[in-house]
Amino acid sequence: MNILAKEIPSAGGTGTRPHPRAWEPATLIVILLVSAVGAIIGLQILTTLGMTPNTSIIGALVAMIIARIPNRLFISFRSTHVQNLVQSAMSTATFGAANGLLLPIGIPYVLNRPDLILPMFAGVSLAMILDGYLLYRMYGSALFPANAAWPQGIAAAEAIRAGDKGGQNAVVLGAGAAIGATGAWFGIPMSAFGTAFIGNVWALGMFGIGLLISGYSTFLFAAPVFHGIFPDASPMKALAPHGLMVGAGLVALLQMGFVMLARKQPATEVTKATEPEVRPSTTRRILGFGSIAYVLIAILLAVTGGLMEEMSLTGLVGFIVFAAAAALVHELIVGISAMHTGWFPAFAVALITLLLGILLGLPLTGLILLTGFSAATGPAFADMGYDLKTGTILRAGEGHAFDLDGRRQQWFASLIAFGVAVVVVAFSWESLFGMGRIPPINFVYASAIEAGVTGDAARNLFLWAIPGALLQFIGGSKRQMGVLFATGMLLGNVAAGFAVLIGIAVRLALTTFWPGRFDSRIPVFAGGVIAGDALFSFTNATIRSFGADK
Repeated sequence: MNILAKEIPSAGGTGTRPHPRAWEPATLIVILLVSAVGAIIGLQILTTLGMTPNTSIIGALVAMIIARIPNRLFISFRSTHVQNLVQSAMSTATFGAANGLLLPIGIPYVLNRPDLILPMFAGVSLAMILDGYLLYRMYGSALFPANAAWPQGIAAAEAIRAGDKGGQNAVVLGAGAAIGATGAWFGIPMSAFGTAFIGNVWALGMFGIGLLISGYSTFLFAAPVFHGIFPDASPMKALAPHGLMVGAGLVALLQMGFVMLARKQPATEVTKATEPEVRPSTTRRILGFGSIAYVLIAILLAVTGGLMEEMSLTGLVGFIVFAAAAALVHELIVGISAMHTGWFPAFAVALITLLLGILLGLPLTGLILLTGFSAATGPAFADMGYDLKTGTILRAGEGHAFDLDGRRQQWFASLIAFGVAVVVVAFSWESLFGMGRIPPINFVYASAIEAGVTGDAARNLFLWAIPGALLQFIGGSKRQMGVLFATGMLLGNVAAGFAVLIGIAVRLALTTFWPGRFDSRIPVFAGGVIAGDALFSFTNATIRSFGADK
């Protein structure tokens, strides 16, 4: 299997023009520059505010600005497909440097295990690249269909198309962006509102309900009858959201298995006119390759991290299998959440993996390696889905071979960005940690490792896994109700919960009372709202992060 790209038909053989190349000199130079900028921005904001911004739209804006420079060297950037390559690279480098690399190596640093930093860095670098590659290969399958929401991808695509064509859609996009930025100014997570117009209603409804229940938990569970269930009226202290995710995640994996065992992929899952079909047999091979690759990375971590000296052979084999499985499951759950909502609970799901590792009795070294390995998978997977969705929209109508060629060029652009992210983190992590610039979530992981898990915690995880599993089973693989409800419970944001549910109500009103009238405008408006929220949040976070240094 070629780990660099899919084999595709020759574009020339189908009568279509070739897709612009990521390796063309002018494009490559810009990709390298925006990747470096994206990586630096990601590190800056993660270490000061504890979050990572989606810089996809920023990359698109950079490409659009370059396209307007009156020089022949930059004429190629007028192509929306070249702009797609640039925005793909910038967002890849941002998430890769921050979530995929710096965050995992911060865990051994906080726990005073500097001997594990370099082994962790090597392992998570490989895991990050594999993470993006697996989504690239599975994009368009029944598990991760190209016609799913992928909200951030729609936002970037609509921004690029509006900048290219203008017209009424540009007006609608601008109006949505203004609403998104205004709401973000008042602290409302408008990306949640925008996503409500394009995602699965059932999945988003459960996501919104979970956000509200968790956000209002101190009010909802204050009665004495709940004291024995939720200590201090907190589902988080009872590990209820974590147990829900464990149960829902396990059932989701079984549902994925049934989809992959299907002989024929349902026609409703793929829009054949705009994208190639990824057969279940192909998906099985890709996941099989990913599983083997994650096992090899887990072996690398175990050997270089010194676990061979701390565990028996049986225990070492158990660690390798569990770590590889946890990494794969983590990326799939994060990918499902991102695909439906544009949000993903990467930090929280990694914490669940850590809690399970503690329950299994792993030594300190094993817990550190397991947590970093798990945390490194998922963000690059989700971000690759967003970027490929952007490309799918921009390449619509260009033909099968052109679309496949475009995806391959996006993968090449992302691969370059991964390399830049590795270099940036390699040269900056010591100085960042030396200045106390450590991702805040690392202290949460460290505290959990030092505190351990009691028998009551294990019981709670098991009991709450049952309703999570039932809800996921009832909703089925298309709705992902259990996973999305658990995601909402883990995140717990009242404003986002109301934004999602109000957005769903507005969407249903438009489609019910004026059927068909706004169908072509709704995705554009939603993309504008998400883009406006992203631009304002990015600008605000950047200003705040640099202000925090003073």
